[in-house]
Amino acid sequence: MNQIICLIDDDPIYQTITKKIIHKSETASKILSFPNGAEAINGLTGLVHQPEEFPDIIMLDIEMPVMDGWNFMEQFQKVKNLFPKEVSIYIVSSSIACSDKERSQNCNGILGYFTKPVTLQNVLEIAKS
Repeated sequence: MNQIICLIDDDPIYQTITKKIIHKSETASKILSFPNGAEAINGLTGLVHQPEEFPDIIMLDIEMPVMDGWNFMEQFQKVKNLFPKEVSIYIVSSSIACSDKERSQNCNGILGYFTKPVTLQNVLEIAKS
């Protein structure tokens, strides 16, 4: 597959491990990463005129400094019409709180919820979307 996957997570160790899993899955041609929602919004907005660089999939953490996953989703909804293509967004969080899972199900634009650590099987499932 020739997809671009974007990781938005403040944990550098988790990002490194997840990038290795994504590479192993052979589902992505490129991986973008951002340490928080604010940098992700800025980075994605910077790619508006580069559709070939824009992600197909976003794997989003909830708990992050600066801008968490829920605030990212609020901002994303405001600017998504600028983006060159539809993006599939999945929450990948260490939170096992039912309230977070329910909120993700009711949040426009979120297609699924996975609990960390993400597995090869999770990545393959996400990439099929």
